[in-house]
Amino acid sequence: MLLHVIVAVMRVVLDTDGLAAALRSDQGASRQLLLAALDRRFVSLVSVPLMLEYEAVLTRQEHRAAVGITTEDVDVVLDALAAVIEAVRLSFLWRPTLKDAADEMVLETAVNGKADRRVTFNLKHLGKAALEFGIRATRPGGALREITERQR
Repeated sequence: MLLHVIVAVMRVVLDTDGLAAALRSDQGASRQLLLAALDRRFVSLVSVPLMLEYEAVLTRQEHRAAVGITTEDVDVVLDALAAVIEAVRLSFLWRPTLKDAADEMVLETAVNGKADRRVTFNLKHLGKAALEFGIRATRPGGALREITERQR
């Protein structure tokens, strides 16, 4: 008898701080998480406003200068990410929920996309709000460990 094991693929929203860390360090969990997203090891959820924020933040001079990349290099990364994401339509908005208005679009993407995880370094401000919608917030290292464990 064949036994089929069904492993649910985790649905994740990556906060902009994690993507910035992925570009700035090739040694960290954020970079590994970005690579896992590009390999479709989890479902990466992105809305149009969130993708625009990714672009606005990652093309800032301070990020590009820290790594020695051009705006075109950032565009290549974002194009690759856009090719593998699941686009989320923002049907419902829950504003204001957070102190920082820029974080609202990340939460709204997670809620509308039925995310399992919201990956961020800012657990203090974002963790509780995500949990109110049944979404666990975690740092990149925790998310990477969980994705790896699910795929064993």
